[in-house]
Amino acid sequence: MDVMVSVLGFMVGFSGHRYSNVQYLVRGHPYPRDMEPELRHLRYFVAVAEELHFGRAAVRLRMAQPPLSQQIRQLEAMIGTPLFVRTSRSVALTPAGEAYLDRCRRVLATVADDVHEAGRIGRGEQGRFDIGFVSSAIQLGLAGPIRRFRERHPAVHLRLHEAYTAHIVDRLLNGEVDLGVVRDADDRDDLVGTTFATESFVAVLPADHPHAGDLAIDAAVLRDDPFVFFPRVAGERAYQRNLRPCLEAGYTPNIVQDATSWATVAHLVAAGLGVTIAPASISAVVPASVGVLPLTGTEATTEVQILRRRQDDRITSTGFEAAGPAS
Repeated sequence: MDVMVSVLGFMVGFSGHRYSNVQYLVRGHPYPRDMEPELRHLRYFVAVAEELHFGRAAVRLRMAQPPLSQQIRQLEAMIGTPLFVRTSRSVALTPAGEAYLDRCRRVLATVADDVHEAGRIGRGEQGRFDIGFVSSAIQLGLAGPIRRFRERHPAVHLRLHEAYTAHIVDRLLNGEVDLGVVRDADDRDDLVGTTFATESFVAVLPADHPHAGDLAIDAAVLRDDPFVFFPRVAGERAYQRNLRPCLEAGYTPNIVQDATSWATVAHLVAAGLGVTIAPASISAVVPASVGVLPLTGTEATTEVQILRRRQDDRITSTGFEAAGPAS
């Protein structure tokens, strides 16, 4: 009897692997789809082929021998050719069985690999991980946790996105980033935050300012000065926190210019456009021609936080939280 056997694998998976939904053509006609071999058939066949004994294979598979024999006969019927030569004393593979054994082993190994890979991706041990961060977090040692994260999770492709706090929160809620390093974000029930760093505020003055050489300054002294400031759209809570020393002194500053980073703010102050009140970490990016003075008369602080979605308990998310600032 002429039998034509053709194996058609279809693509499924996390890494482009071939899976085992296999269709056989017998006498040029496909078997009904509900009669295609399943993974259990492949496992049963491999066990019998390796043991060459139905009894030992049944023990290995923790099942009774009659159902095992029935499943093998069903597999042979679906394929349309014997896989074993059976005698009263021995079991041996046919040429078709020998060829099929090699393919079954590859299929089962691929399935096992893909199951493990899916688990690693689900736990955050593999795949891609996106972090949104505010630029000022760099001055506070963000590079340290990033480096440790990459050492602990070498299989994870880490992508960093610099943005304002408000934009990072939106992207976090939309699932566009997995973690956010933000400054003074609004409280949200669907986000969990941990403190990365807490800072006091300082005054930044151009070199020719009358108080540039002082050891410290009260925000009230700057009442009549023009201000260079961070934009309100970066985050309302952060904006209000930064204004607090001025508001406590009884005035709202005259903001004549804003800029997208504290480094740019500092250089605009150096250019004489005005003064500013900023987180203390600005001292790491100011040009030498400006004065950075501690503020007196206020206990206002600003906080950099690490945010994640409340339901995201992947190792990568929680691990980065625990890393904290570089020591």
